[in-house]
Amino acid sequence: MILSLKQPNLTITGCNSKITDRHRNSASKLLVLPPVSKPQNDKLSIVTNSKPLHVSWIQTFGSLRTSKSCVVCEAYEADRSDGELVVDKIEAVKRVKIGVYFAAWWFLNVIFNIYNKKVLNAFPYPWLTSTLSLAAGSAIMLISWATKVAETPNTDLEFWKSLFPVALAHTIGHVAATVSMSKVAVSFTHIIKSGEPAFSVLVSRFILGETFPTSVYLSLLPIIGGCGLAALTELNFNMIGFMGAMISNLAFVFRNIFSKRGMKGKSVSGMNYYACLSLLSLLILAPFAIAVEGPKVWAAGWQNAISEIGPHFIWWVAAQSIFYHLYNQVSYMSLDEISPLTFSIGNTMKRISVIVSSIIIFHTPVQPINALGAAIAIFGTFLYSQPALRPLICTKVPVLTSYPLWILVDIDVFTFMLEEQEGDISACR
Repeated sequence: MILSLKQPNLTITGCNSKITDRHRNSASKLLVLPPVSKPQNDKLSIVTNSKPLHVSWIQTFGSLRTSKSCVVCEAYEADRSDGELVVDKIEAVKRVKIGVYFAAWWFLNVIFNIYNKKVLNAFPYPWLTSTLSLAAGSAIMLISWATKVAETPNTDLEFWKSLFPVALAHTIGHVAATVSMSKVAVSFTHIIKSGEPAFSVLVSRFILGETFPTSVYLSLLPIIGGCGLAALTELNFNMIGFMGAMISNLAFVFRNIFSKRGMKGKSVSGMNYYACLSLLSLLILAPFAIAVEGPKVWAAGWQNAISEIGPHFIWWVAAQSIFYHLYNQVSYMSLDEISPLTFSIGNTMKRISVIVSSIIIFHTPVQPINALGAAIAIFGTFLYSQPALRPLICTKVPVLTSYPLWILVDIDVFTFMLEEQEGDISACR
């Protein structure tokens, strides 16, 4: 006969030869014993504490071949497998981790946009501002490589050749977005940038020859209509700001196309890939920034900003440069932990948080019809991002290509799984 003694945080097994088989017919009989301070019978090896023990009889299969019966002392949690407990703990930790990533992602993105706009209001030189953002990220990664905090990428000449068109498109998109923010409200720039899916579909359809389901084309209607309504009703509309956001959308679409074509099979991690992209973009942008604006203009503008804002302006410049890199890095970390659908929802909420926070902080006047246009456009991007609207008929789908194109272009860390691209993708049907 087998006994099961259960007590929290305790599992001990012993044998008592005095136990008879008169209890064999009691399949589920439960006995409660009083607390025992120490073992009274040397033949019964049981260790306990001040908490009561619970003894349950368990009917054995077949006849007992020995007169000895075993007493099994187990904790309550012993009924549950260790694997289930470990899985539950891992899932709980993962949920907390994702929540922290999302909170940090939204927070850092909002902070970057706020300080970026503050800098541009006091120092309206977007070419230098864009250059400083890339320089800060490049410096952070160079220090990380030098101190062995991050693994140094193993690159060759072919890698940098393949990266050049990606970096060129990235540079154009980054500068165009900064130019847009220097001319119009942050909220308006992000409303127009929510139209990236339309550019993705149009470029893929007419340049790459890809086809999409009808539902994808229908999802573009609220995006285009919402952006158009927001632009027409914008109180502080500026054509340069509007065109800057549109050019940024187009450039980021081509950036992603060049990346997926030229970097397939490259064994560089996502974080290091973005670092190399920042370094090359910095080298491309710096000469043009000097030619377009120049040190003399920067010096005069810097002195004017310091005289108006004070020493705080230096902190603004440092903050917008550092937070630009940090929010992109957290974007990569988030994308590495969650599904495409979860990321698309988080990305939509991120854009909403940036728009709302910028309106509140900068007291941007918004008409109801303008807010309606923004809501329609953002809702359209959410519909477009749903995987159900874009089924892929593939023999083998790489991880990266399971993400909607607009997701991959909307963040600056968009190729973190390039090394996992294997197999060919059939056309979308």
